[in-house]
Amino acid sequence: MSKPAVIMDYQKEIVKVLTALSYRHSLWQVFTDFVEMAAVAISNSVDAIHKQNRETRYLEIIGKYNKDEQQMFPKMMAYLVEALEDSLKFEGGPVDVLGQIFHELELHNKWKGQFFTPTPVCEMMAMMTFGEGQEVKEKGFVPVGEPCVGSGAMVLGFAKAMKNKGFNYCNQMVVTATDVDMKCVHMAYVQFALYGIPAVVIHGNTLTMEEWSRWYTPVYLLDGWIWRSQGSNTTARNADDEALKMVDEPIYAAVCEVIAGEKIAAAEAKNVIEEDEIVIEQPIFEFREEKNGQLSLF
Repeated sequence: MSKPAVIMDYQKEIVKVLTALSYRHSLWQVFTDFVEMAAVAISNSVDAIHKQNRETRYLEIIGKYNKDEQQMFPKMMAYLVEALEDSLKFEGGPVDVLGQIFHELELHNKWKGQFFTPTPVCEMMAMMTFGEGQEVKEKGFVPVGEPCVGSGAMVLGFAKAMKNKGFNYCNQMVVTATDVDMKCVHMAYVQFALYGIPAVVIHGNTLTMEEWSRWYTPVYLLDGWIWRSQGSNTTARNADDEALKMVDEPIYAAVCEVIAGEKIAAAEAKNVIEEDEIVIEQPIFEFREEKNGQLSLF
């Protein structure tokens, strides 16, 4: 069943609001602020570790707009939710709504010359990659890595391919997505979160292995994926992951505290031993130099 006009109506409503707000602010800035505030609002509902800093950032952004303008942002969020819901009803699966709006407003020409992969191409590649879902049948889920996520179109195409094959992307797929552009991180995160996709969206550089922040979708945390699948571009444990685990499970936090205490005690003991060894190596007696230059113990 296809009814794309319904989705386009909600997209047009979002575009209208963005355009109305652009009379006092640049269109680019309004769009960027919208996706960031949406991302913060979702993140703060589940992520206690980053809540305070992100809430401060939210208030900083919304403070740039007057009272009437501030009311427009939740309205856009409501339109976005409706558009995503209709994509599931009439398009057979997730659709990259924010990416389409981004291009419709020609914001891709503003900075870095960003052009997101068209939805049909993403869906074709996803169907070819997923195949018959053999990995899901063997493992129970499929891990998906996206090193340059953009607005999330490739992952959304993969989710749609899973749905069309009779699999549930909400509990049989887990995503680790990365992008160097914070705006893209927010766009992808918001859509993954609202579609119910378990994902960690990383603001980082996949090539240099740098990482600056992490955004966990509600489903990823609430369904315990942080314990089941390490969302990372490296094999090392992530400090944010560990902090969230300790908040989620007090026993784990207690065990980590004991282990940390033992390591500190061992390090302190080692330092004491090393200091003792240094002291032992010092001369037990002091030589006294005579007037004639000879050394004497007496």
